[in-house]
Amino acid sequence: MRLPIGKVPADLLASAVYPHLGTRRPDVLVHAQFGEDCAAIEFGEEVAVLTTDPITGADADLGWYAVCVATNDLAAAGAEPVALALTLLLAPDRAEDDLARIMRDASAAAQMLRVEIVGGHSEVTRGIDRTIVVVTAVGRAPRGRALRSGGAAVGDALLLTKGAGIEGTAILAGALEPRLAPVLGAALVERAKGFRQQISVLPEARAAARAGARAMHDVTEGGVLGAAYEMAAASGIGVRIDADRIPVLPETAAVCGVLGIDPLGLIGSGALLVATPDAARTAQAIAGDGIRAEEIGRFVPRDRLVVRGGRELPLPPPAADELWRVLAREA
Repeated sequence: MRLPIGKVPADLLASAVYPHLGTRRPDVLVHAQFGEDCAAIEFGEEVAVLTTDPITGADADLGWYAVCVATNDLAAAGAEPVALALTLLLAPDRAEDDLARIMRDASAAAQMLRVEIVGGHSEVTRGIDRTIVVVTAVGRAPRGRALRSGGAAVGDALLLTKGAGIEGTAILAGALEPRLAPVLGAALVERAKGFRQQISVLPEARAAARAGARAMHDVTEGGVLGAAYEMAAASGIGVRIDADRIPVLPETAAVCGVLGIDPLGLIGSGALLVATPDAARTAQAIAGDGIRAEEIGRFVPRDRLVVRGGRELPLPPPAADELWRVLAREA
């Protein structure tokens, strides 16, 4: 069976991945599970938090995205990022230029976030038409203060920071600038490309954790709706999303309008989902860093639902991201 481009479907993960995870160790505190981006391993009074992420949708700014996206997973787990290992698989016809450019961008992001690139691997390889970057990131957190995507409880409010589709807006504005600029204007497209500067969620994750957030999950492939489903599934409960309350920044709405795609299903690094028993306190704490947070739903006992235009519909598992649909169509 030929699978669509994007994340492996949840049912295939359940049958082909999760039954085959080696020895289950007692010092692993957060194990592999659908919807969980990080593992947590006991180390005395602290836990080591680990994650790994590829960057496959972007062509420009690969190093920047790689560092920010991986450290976002750690931030959502309540951990302080410490170190990164980068694997670079380089296409033969552009390897030298890509290697230098990616490392410059990665170093700039790492300096901004105060993390060190401690090693990795690079090679020129067959079978790819663009460079692929994979990042393994390590963070630390006091024992008992690390969070899980699956820590939400029934009755918790679900907050979203910034807005939907931030990363996808930046990627599409850069990749399709010749098409978008004549329609939307060069100034708007430049602002959309500048969304790359909003990709990190470290500030709001720190604020939310201090304010008593129960669980957090960064929005990546599958967009806001996909991430909300993952969070509810990992928590073993339901969620009710009010789609009309999900903030969509004007540049995102404009880019998605021209391309005919749904911003709520667009890759969205830069936005953070937060489950909290006290929405007002958590939103106020996040606002202290100058970041907007809106309540977009509530966790409920069972059903996973989304309300759009007054209609209550089932919230489906994450599907192929809108980014892939556009890039395939525009290729």
